Amino acid sequence: MQRSLIKKVLLSFFLLVINTAAQNKLNFNFDYADFVYDSTSNYLEIYYSFNLKNLTVQEEGNTKFVKAKLSIQLQNTDTDELVINKQWVLNKPIKDSNDVKKLSLGVLGFVVPAGSYKLKLVAVDSQNDDHSYNQTEDINIVPYLTDEMAISNIELAQNIKMNSKDSTSMFYKNSLEVIPNPAILYSNVAPVLFFYSELYNLKNYSKVPNLEFSQVVYNSLGESVYSKMKKIGTKYNSIVEVGAINLKKLPTDSYNISLILKDTLSKKEFISSKKFFLINPGVKNVERNTINSKGYLASEFSVYTDKECDLLFNESKYIASKKEIDGYKKLDSLSAKREFLYKFWKKRDPLPSTPRNEFKKEYLDRINYCNAHFSALNKKGYKTDRGRVYLMYGPPDQVDRYPNEINSKPYEIWQYNSIEGGVIFVFGDITGYADYELLHSTKRGELRDDGWQRRLSSR
Repeated sequence: MQRSLIKKVLLSFFLLVINTAAQNKLNFNFDYADFVYDSTSNYLEIYYSFNLKNLTVQEEGNTKFVKAKLSIQLQNTDTDELVINKQWVLNKPIKDSNDVKKLSLGVLGFVVPAGSYKLKLVAVDSQNDDHSYNQTEDINIVPYLTDEMAISNIELAQNIKMNSKDSTSMFYKNSLEVIPNPAILYSNVAPVLFFYSELYNLKNYSKVPNLEFSQVVYNSLGESVYSKMKKIGTKYNSIVEVGAINLKKLPTDSYNISLILKDTLSKKEFISSKKFFLINPGVKNVERNTINSKGYLASEFSVYTDKECDLLFNESKYIASKKEIDGYKKLDSLSAKREFLYKFWKKRDPLPSTPRNEFKKEYLDRINYCNAHFSALNKKGYKTDRGRVYLMYGPPDQVDRYPNEINSKPYEIWQYNSIEGGVIFVFGDITGYADYELLHSTKRGELRDDGWQRRLSSR
């Protein structure tokens, strides 16, 4: 590994932290995790923190306080239904100057049915709209009660109090008081990472001699920097797993913690991962010559379900080679699909030294656009002809639409000026259900029919 690459990785990390702080004048942080509820829903927990010194101190009579507004929306991306749409006012009294230095922590819980969602969270100082925070996240709720083993999301914590007596605490669960770390940030001052997780459906594996449960931490290069494994039984159908990992010997970087539950008979692995950050200026980074072959465990793909893997690859087929399509069909395990997708997108990353895969983000943005604008009947937008062209070639330079021509069905012409000196695509609504088919194109390798107008005749 070249020293310059390590410097680039660290620079990317610092830029990420700096940019995030600059965009978050309120110094508000949030994180989330979901746990089992029933066979059709999960229990979603949202953890948040306010740094009180960034809120405007107000005064009424002899009482000083700070006040913030918090709103949460959770919208089903398939049905557009707003499952959650709630607002809260958070009011904290200020008795002395030390109170302003405190961090205000909280947790909100909701029962959420299975589905894909867009979570929008807005926090704002009630006296200063400039001090605000606005974040949108995509969340998939996949019920844990199935025939397969499962690991819940990981809740990162700043402390876990065992056998807590305070059952009234908002952070109390399963005899533990789990104090969340919504910033998912650790430092040389507080270097111990605590985590909380739940394992499910273990009795379905009662014939397995034992299960292996591993904790692994990967750095931003996909290298394992910490690992620990133990064996667990299947006497109980679900169990709680908590842990504490001391990070004081690790350098400043972004990391992933992966919890891996392995069936020792079939060798199937079930993985849950979570990203976190460490600022530890006292430890120098060391040059390394290899990247862990299972770098996918430190990526977002490590938490994909089988269904999510298949969906993402189906959406990506337009840019996949025949060899890749054939190879994916032969995969017979979830871990193999996750690793395949990790390598598939890593190969297409134009700037592998940065945390974000710019090409992947642009492509997935196109998927969202296609699904929002080109869906027809029960067909997702990316599966339509217009969706395919948009995904492969990007937004057209010009679109001419003809929805009401005399004696003609609706059609539109897309023009791309930078492809092969200028090409067009003609799409027509032949069926009358807004599913515009490709009728003609001047792009080499695409359907060409110079008499495309005859298919549009409504006579």
